[in-house]
Amino acid sequence: MSNGHDVPAEAVRRFETCGRAWIGALRHVWSAGEAGLADHGPTIEGPPLLFEIASLSWEDPIVREYGDRSRLVRRAEERTGHGARPGAPPEGASGGTRPDAEQIRWVVDLLRARPWTTSAWISLTVPAEPPGAVPSGAAPAPAALAFRIRGYRLMMTAMFRAQNVHRAYLAYIPLHETQAAVAESLGLPHGPLRVFVDVPHLRVADADRVATILASQPEPNAA
Repeated sequence: MSNGHDVPAEAVRRFETCGRAWIGALRHVWSAGEAGLADHGPTIEGPPLLFEIASLSWEDPIVREYGDRSRLVRRAEERTGHGARPGAPPEGASGGTRPDAEQIRWVVDLLRARPWTTSAWISLTVPAEPPGAVPSGAAPAPAALAFRIRGYRLMMTAMFRAQNVHRAYLAYIPLHETQAAVAESLGLPHGPLRVFVDVPHLRVADADRVATILASQPEPNAA
């Protein structure tokens, strides 16, 4: 099997924690973004973004300090089975869906049979999604997930067609949980979570809050 270097190493930014990756995504859009317009109003739109996160946890100190407290509480309730309506999607899980059990089973079976394959990817797009389907300020789910075994680790890439990075951590940590579950089914350790966002952006309405967060953080050390 290959060593997992599917793209040049210098093309992928690497962060140790979800919080550092979140700050990196915010700074990327803040420093390189241009004026744009989305369904929910004026935005700051950044260049495409590709990065990896080594460690993800709801206990991440940056996420706990600067994240949206009400949404973090709601996530905690969902994890413990309290406060969620039966069958309700996770908060912010619009613009796509999380993979269902059948999709995950297909990925696991394929990788067991063909551990070298690059074909273990699943689409999560919703055809003809109506305008306004993604709530303002939500963290959309990815359009696709790609799984592969490289270096005897389970790698996963989440591909977003667009993402408001202001609350991106709400998507990244559940994605890591999916990756870890597939890795466990295969009896393998998991590698970092790789994320590609084609159109990372911020709402202009959130600019003051983002400026405050960035002012509180030193330049993140991406390897």
